[in-house]
Amino acid sequence: MSKNLTSRAQDYSKWYNELVVKADLAENSAVRGCMVIKPYGYAIWEKMQAELDRMFKETGHQNAYFPLFVPKSLFEAEEKNAEGFAKECAVVTHYRLENDPDNEGKLRVDPNAKLEEELVVRPTSEAIIWNTYKGWIQSYRDLPILINQWANVVRWEMRTRLFLRTAEFLWQEGHTAHATKKEALTEAELMNDIYAEFAENFMAIPVIKGVKTESERFAGAVETYCIEALMQDGKALQAGTSHFLGQNFAKAFDVKFTNNEGKLDYVWATSWGVSTRLMGALIMTHSDDKGLVLPPNLAPSQVVIVPIYKNDDQLVQITEKAQAIISELKALGVSCKFDSRTTHRPGAKFAQHELQGVPLRIVIGPKDLENNTVELARRDTLTKEIVEISVLAGTIEALLKTIQKELYAKAQDFRDSHITEVDDFETFKKVLDTKTGFVSAHWDGTAATELKIKELTKATIRCIPMDAKSEDGQCVYSGNPSTKRVLFAKAY
Repeated sequence: MSKNLTSRAQDYSKWYNELVVKADLAENSAVRGCMVIKPYGYAIWEKMQAELDRMFKETGHQNAYFPLFVPKSLFEAEEKNAEGFAKECAVVTHYRLENDPDNEGKLRVDPNAKLEEELVVRPTSEAIIWNTYKGWIQSYRDLPILINQWANVVRWEMRTRLFLRTAEFLWQEGHTAHATKKEALTEAELMNDIYAEFAENFMAIPVIKGVKTESERFAGAVETYCIEALMQDGKALQAGTSHFLGQNFAKAFDVKFTNNEGKLDYVWATSWGVSTRLMGALIMTHSDDKGLVLPPNLAPSQVVIVPIYKNDDQLVQITEKAQAIISELKALGVSCKFDSRTTHRPGAKFAQHELQGVPLRIVIGPKDLENNTVELARRDTLTKEIVEISVLAGTIEALLKTIQKELYAKAQDFRDSHITEVDDFETFKKVLDTKTGFVSAHWDGTAATELKIKELTKATIRCIPMDAKSEDGQCVYSGNPSTKRVLFAKAY
């Protein structure tokens, strides 16, 4: 299999697609718009999942699981939610196949096996979960309910791309119920903060926390909080969202509780989620023309050891030394792999681990054994150094932290240098077409202006930053008064 990639400068989209496949992360499946996540790609997702799951549980959330199928009547109960997802829904109408009498050996849907009520394959789980919560909640003593589920969802996308947009994808979705509006708002903001913390501390991706405009909100939400990231090609990517749902779903499913004053009230709700789209963000933020560049905090193997030898005796000696190094690194919490495959030459191993983004590579040969040293190579900078084995473990432990910090700093420098303030529409269009990135501009707050800008430039309002300062100005398109700048960008 060829490891050469199309360069990012030549064709960023082609580079991305080639990298996902050649690095053995995922591939297209026989099902239109769906992907097979391969073991290496899934190992990275598992690392993400483990860290997020820990963070959720540390904030009091518990995991549960709800059905894949949603009765159509339940799906329709919250009108805005149903309307927002209707065009992406896959629907089950029958429950059995039978032999087709006109085509021997072929199957057809049994016309007599039509479901009494059609089932929507979940595009999101608010409907089935809030119908369930109705049976769980009677009193304020039953609140809050802090539930998360790790699941798959189906959204029948017409234009798909591995990890970034597929008809079926993996995600987590939190669904919480609260006694007061204040509690629910606090929850929604807390989870958005957790997503930001995860993106920055584990993915080494700087993000902007903000709120969505009304037209960009989750269907059925009162407020949508988000984290927005910037990819190397200057396009934005929504990396996570957290929704304050108000009492909309409680009213749709008649979920009431007796408060501490003995009065009936509707429950307040949130939902929040991230998906395997984070894999796309990870790839596009750090990787280069040679392949993946993985932050050490999410790399399946943080270190790989490659032996160089001429005979079996040398391999035995190197293996013994490698196992001692692995044990020492393991004691420090560093994951290490010994690539002792005899089916691949060292050069092929180097190319594979470089392509797959292993942060550090150790090479040990006979001379290294004599000198009690190894060659240590960094994937991010492609630099090498000779390190004495006596200090190797400590050197690696410190270097992994350095790599994590430097990847974040590099991405932050790129992001910050691609936030451009503009005050007129001609400059706005020019920046989007040439420099790209986030454009900070005044907006008059109307959906009509937002839509017109999108039609003319393909840029959307990614968010109203949480830290946006009040500033009198004029809308970049309409010239009408504005009090805050928002961030526009072309996006995935």
